[in-house]
Amino acid sequence: MNKFTKFIIIFPILLFGCRIKPQANNDNSLIIDNFSMNIFSQNGNKVYSVHSPLSSYNRDTQVFNLDKTKIQLFKDNKIEYIINSENSKLYNNNKTVELNGNIAIKTLTGENNNLIANKFIWNINNSECVLTGNVKYENDKIILISSKALFNKGTNIIEFFNPVKYIIKGDKKYNNYEVNSENAYYNIYTESVIFKSKKDKVRSKIYF
Repeated sequence: MNKFTKFIIIFPILLFGCRIKPQANNDNSLIIDNFSMNIFSQNGNKVYSVHSPLSSYNRDTQVFNLDKTKIQLFKDNKIEYIINSENSKLYNNNKTVELNGNIAIKTLTGENNNLIANKFIWNINNSECVLTGNVKYENDKIILISSKALFNKGTNIIEFFNPVKYIIKGDKKYNNYEVNSENAYYNIYTESVIFKSKKDKVRSKIYF
C-alpha cells in the first residue's frame, strides 16, 4: 500500500515526501519510490535537496541508499550547484552525503562550469566537500585534473592535490599550454588559479 510520509526534525529541519513499498528482503529495509528530501538550517534556510527515482531506507543503520541521485546545494535559498551521481548514501542523521559513480557538479553562474569525480563526501556542518577518483574541472577556457580535490562551497575554491595537471584551451584541441604542480587552487567565480609545490618546482609546457 502506498503511503505519503512527512517528517519534521528540529535540527536540522528535514522535510521529505515519498511512496513506500513493502520490502521483500529480510534486511529490515523499506523501498522508496520518487524520494524527495529538503534539508533546512535552524534559521529556516534551505541547505540542500535530494531527489531519487528509487531508494531504500535501512531502519537498523538509519541509512538511505539512493539510485540516480540529484542533489541541489543552496545559498540564500537559491540553487547554487546541481550534483548528479549514479547512487548515493545519506547517513549521520542525514548530515553526511556520500555520492558514487559518474559524479557531475554544475554551477549556475551562467558559465559552462563542470566538476566531475568518482566519489563525493560532504558533511553539511562543514563547508568542504571531498572529491576523489579522476577529478576533473572544466569550463570554456581551462581544464584541471587530479586524483583528489577539496571543494569549499563557502569560498567557491577548489583545491586540487598532487599531482595536478592544468591545461589552457586554445585554438588547438586543448594542448596549447600545460602546467604540472603539487597543488592548485581554483576560484570558480573569479576564474583565478594559484599553483603551489613544496618539494618540486611548478613545471610548465607550451605547445606550438
